[in-house]
Amino acid sequence: MTTPDFDATAEQLADLLRWYGEMGVDAVVDDVPHDRFAASFAVQVQVPVSAAAPAQLEQEPALPLGDDGFTPTLPQRIRPPLTKAPATVAARPIDAASLSADAAIQSAREAARDATSLDALRDIMDRFDGCGLKRTASRLVFADGNPAARVMMIGEAPGADEDRSGVPFVGKAGQLLDRMLATIGLNRTAVYIANVVPWRPPANRAPTDLEVATCLPFITRQIELAEPEFLVLLGGSAMQALLAGKESITRARGKWVDYPSGSRMIPAMPMLHPAYLLRTPFNKKFAWRDLRALADRLGLPPTI
Repeated sequence: MTTPDFDATAEQLADLLRWYGEMGVDAVVDDVPHDRFAASFAVQVQVPVSAAAPAQLEQEPALPLGDDGFTPTLPQRIRPPLTKAPATVAARPIDAASLSADAAIQSAREAARDATSLDALRDIMDRFDGCGLKRTASRLVFADGNPAARVMMIGEAPGADEDRSGVPFVGKAGQLLDRMLATIGLNRTAVYIANVVPWRPPANRAPTDLEVATCLPFITRQIELAEPEFLVLLGGSAMQALLAGKESITRARGKWVDYPSGSRMIPAMPMLHPAYLLRTPFNKKFAWRDLRALADRLGLPPTI
């Protein structure tokens, strides 16, 4: 990424950076190239060395023989550095990415457990830095609607409109959701709305498994604190994240299942995501059936 070659105002630069973020840019290209292979060897396990074998400290660790009987050698530019410390020697490199992933998930679990209210949970999530999506998103998209509502609706992740406003389901899909709720006599004051992932993925891509796993403790705790009578899981991603099922949303939709939340079970129903309905209007008939099933559970009279 290069800087503009014109005299830009601060507002224009901010708009440019915002556009880069919406297009999925999450890294810059430096003028000087970096040796990523050498960097991958930077994190190594350090193990104690016996005093009886000091000569090992001055030798490069032996590489295993290949199937052809020859000792493979790495190019000099990516060869692991020798360890000169008197009490340690370099061993096999470890996967730093997987360690940081485990640490992020564990950190999220511990942070979520500390939340005693929805407001406290929001503050904790706002300070949490274990999910990389926070670095590319504009803001946390926590929830909307009535936290005391009988129904909690959960989607996958925010989009561009939600990222700008900080409110879930405010774009075209959210507007359709509002119309869907109105068909059974509900509105946003009668439901509580959130997402499994509270930060927008760049360019509206699907969240990765790691991003979902890192954010899962937060939405789980959010459900526990809100204590809804019913859950509506909008789309296959939200359904699979919270119910750990592999069934497709087209097969699972409209079926009530029990979701374990703390010491109780909450009736949960997967539904087609409003964004999917915008692309396939023919399937709105299935959404109508599922909405009627929800209205029956709530004891709502027919509205049309």
